[in-house]
Amino acid sequence: MPKTLVFAKDDSHADDVVQILREEFGKGNEFAVKITYRTNDGRPEELLANFRNSYDPRIVVTVDMIATGTDVKPIEIVMFMRSVKSRIYFEQMIGRGARVINRTDLETVTPDAGAKTHFVIVDAVGVTETNLIDSRPLERQPTTPLKKLLKNVSAGMATVEDVSSLAGRLARLNRQITKDDRERVEEVLGQSLQSLTSAMVEATDPDRHLAHAVALAGDEEPTEQHLAQAKREMVLEAVKPIAANPEFRQLWQDLKRSYQQTIDETSRGILIDAGPVTEEPGWAKSYTDGFRAYLEEHRDEIEALRFFYSIPWKDRPSFAEIKELAASIERTPQAWTTERLWKAYAALDGSKVHGSDRRVLTDLVSIIRYALGLSDELVPYAEVVEERYQAWLLQQEQAGREFTDEQRRWLDMIENHLITSLGISAYDFDYTPFSQEGGLGKAIQVFGPELTELLEELNKELVA
Repeated sequence: MPKTLVFAKDDSHADDVVQILREEFGKGNEFAVKITYRTNDGRPEELLANFRNSYDPRIVVTVDMIATGTDVKPIEIVMFMRSVKSRIYFEQMIGRGARVINRTDLETVTPDAGAKTHFVIVDAVGVTETNLIDSRPLERQPTTPLKKLLKNVSAGMATVEDVSSLAGRLARLNRQITKDDRERVEEVLGQSLQSLTSAMVEATDPDRHLAHAVALAGDEEPTEQHLAQAKREMVLEAVKPIAANPEFRQLWQDLKRSYQQTIDETSRGILIDAGPVTEEPGWAKSYTDGFRAYLEEHRDEIEALRFFYSIPWKDRPSFAEIKELAASIERTPQAWTTERLWKAYAALDGSKVHGSDRRVLTDLVSIIRYALGLSDELVPYAEVVEERYQAWLLQQEQAGREFTDEQRRWLDMIENHLITSLGISAYDFDYTPFSQEGGLGKAIQVFGPELTELLEELNKELVA
């Protein structure tokens, strides 16, 4: 049950509503409480603090006390069981649900909530049907697919309704995505999601349309033609960052698929067959062929793929680029992951696929090399690095280069870091496990002035 605020008519009505809620939900007294200036136990501030910061209460019934000036960010439902005649007061009341809260703080009081992307108004008395406010939501076209709205934008045919809907969806996405995905989006977009959303919302404001139409009309009275022109110019200007950026449009659609799950609560499911769950080789071939086609199609667009198409070793992909690639392929309709790709290749030709089912992110390097025919066998990335490490040590021994026991211990730590991070630099010595052994200063003491050259050599020889 989301945190819910119910506005009752008076104190007596609030008592009745609380009692009914407790009976209907079958929960204890902590589940639903009344918080008014006449709260029976005389501790409204304590109850309010619990509503803001604790799991219980889930539902609070009030009259006026929480209507204005009270910031309870986790509220996701605002319910009206009383009428309101003041427009300003009504907007303050619904503002209780409009507070923004980050994912971590929300999950502290509502563990299964995820992100707060919107709040819901439950109107039992018709207050939203009055002329107090324009109650139309920002999302004007909820049934129109995102792909169609973006197509209208790219074709220069976007309407005010299109922009309003896109602004609502963009704001919702901004609340859902992870920090890494947000950084990726804003890198592609060239600005923050918040700034783009604000510009789009402003482009749907009737008052701004009229002001722009007055400016277009000059000394004359603005006509309908001036107003239409003003709307069109403001809309096209607001969506220009989207219209001119096909990469962002595609990324937006990919992210929407990865964060949105459609749940059918109406249709009745029918069990057709029951048996062991198996994935046939036909599935595996389709899955891997699609992955190979994806690599070919995006070889010039995705930075991490350029190395695999004969880019010199100094431009080999970084861990961040491989991580970004892994996120990109998982957002596709095929939802490629290292685990499923490895399983698919094993189903096609198990004799060429080695290692356990346990995968790490850097195994994606081995998968790509195998998919493109750069490797004859699919071997876990850790084993590839270990084999190259042992070969490198043997070469050093044959060349007469000796390492002390302490140097070997540091070299082993460097090898383990390369397995999980695809590279090493002096900055990495500030982190575990190097920091626990003395960090960069100790490494310089162990290897001397040749440390920088040694790191470059290991990056070149061990990283695939």
